Amino acid sequence: MLIDSCLEGQFSNEEGTDLMRLASRCLHYEPRERPNVRSLVLALASLQKDIESQSYDLMDKPRGGAFTLQSIHLSPLAEACSRKDLTAIHEHLETAGYKDDEGTANELSFQMWTNQMQATIDSKKKGDTAFRQKDFSMAIDCYSQFIDVGTMVSPTIYARRCLSYLMNDMPQEALDDAVQALAIFPTWPTAFYLQAAALFSLGKENEAREALKDGSAVETRSKGH
Repeated sequence: MLIDSCLEGQFSNEEGTDLMRLASRCLHYEPRERPNVRSLVLALASLQKDIESQSYDLMDKPRGGAFTLQSIHLSPLAEACSRKDLTAIHEHLETAGYKDDEGTANELSFQMWTNQMQATIDSKKKGDTAFRQKDFSMAIDCYSQFIDVGTMVSPTIYARRCLSYLMNDMPQEALDDAVQALAIFPTWPTAFYLQAAALFSLGKENEAREALKDGSAVETRSKGH
């Protein structure tokens, strides 16, 4: 990856790769696959090291005006995330499987049949087994191998690694993955709820409540209520 020499040392190769992936999604030929503005801001905010402004400034949200969780209807998953009930979240993700990946685009070619692609699929299978058996450190390693190849895009993989990070007391990494899942699938309530769980773990309660509120609104719209 070519990097402007003026930026040398100001960010890691991993951060540069994440930024390039985000830019690539913004240029997707299918408009519906491009991330919305809010998910873009959240994704960029997770890469920001020198934070000079609050997230509500970045997202053009008014200061104050905090609301209570009792004022909105929360689904069982949202409730679990609001309580940071990681066991209940794990049960939900395990039960849901990969059904929510059906609406995401994966551009696959003959690479499906190469050794590299087979290794990627094997990493996913091993990650799923570790996730099911609650070996979350192994799940992180396997899902990271899948993500690093970059041939297939799966919001569910990011969601599962997000929870695995939370189980390993790594809330910032969990938040980064929740943001990535939202960038891939901007109307996925699960991504909002996991983001809330990570924000609660980071002590950012107001932002966590906003994520729960947004996720609940998206879920309500998706059900046609």
